Amino acid sequence: MYEWLLEILDREYQTLRTLKESPRGTVRLIRHTASGRLFILRRFRGNGAVYRRLLGCTCKNLPVTYETVERDGENLVLEEYIQGDTLDFLLRGSLFSPKETRAVAIQLCQALWVLHSMAAVHRDVKPENVILRGAEAVLIDFDAARLHKPEQETDTQILGTTGFAAPEQYGLNQSDTRADIYSLGILMNVMLTGEHPSRKLAEGHLGRVVARCTQVNPEKRYRDVVRLMSAL
Repeated sequence: MYEWLLEILDREYQTLRTLKESPRGTVRLIRHTASGRLFILRRFRGNGAVYRRLLGCTCKNLPVTYETVERDGENLVLEEYIQGDTLDFLLRGSLFSPKETRAVAIQLCQALWVLHSMAAVHRDVKPENVILRGAEAVLIDFDAARLHKPEQETDTQILGTTGFAAPEQYGLNQSDTRADIYSLGILMNVMLTGEHPSRKLAEGHLGRVVARCTQVNPEKRYRDVVRLMSAL
C-alpha cells in the first residue's frame, strides 16, 4: 500500500510548496493534476494511529483524512486542504472579542469531542493548528496526537508546544483528554488578551472558564469537552 500510494502521488499529483518541514517530517500542499483539486500530504515518522481512526470521519471542524499508510514507522497521510487563515496569523493583526472567542472555542470543543470519542488526544492545540474557514474553526495536525491507554502511567513520547502543552505532557502523568482542555484554555486566553494566563488572565466569565481549564491538577479541570461547552 505504501509503494502504491507513492506511485500514484508521483504520477497524478504535483507538489506546489512545502508548508512545514521538521526532523519528524514534512507537510506539503499538492494538486491533483487532472481535477486541479488541492490536498495536504503529510509524511512523518511516528505513530499514525489517530489518522487511521479518522479515515472516513466527517466533521466540519476536522479535515477529512482520505488515505493513510505506514511503513517501518514512516507515515503518509493524504488529507483535505483547508482554505483559510490560521489563528496565529489572525492574532498578529488583532485580538478576538469574547463573542468571537466563544464561537471558536465551542467549535474546537466539537472537534475535540470527535477525537476524544475515539480515545484520541490531540496534544497540540495552539493557534498554528486552528484554521478559520469563513465562520468555521477547523482543528488540524494530528502528528503529535496519540491514543489514550489507561494501562500506562506516562506518555511514551513527550510532544507538544511549550506554553500550550499541559504539565502532564512533560512526563508527570499520561496525558488524557483533559490535556486538550488545558491547551484550549490557554488558546482562549491568548485570543482574548494576547498573553498566557499566568501573565494576564482574561476578565469576566471567560476568564473564570480559562482558569478552570488551566488548573495544574487535571482533576480540577472540566471533566470533558461537553462540560466545557456547557460552561461556554
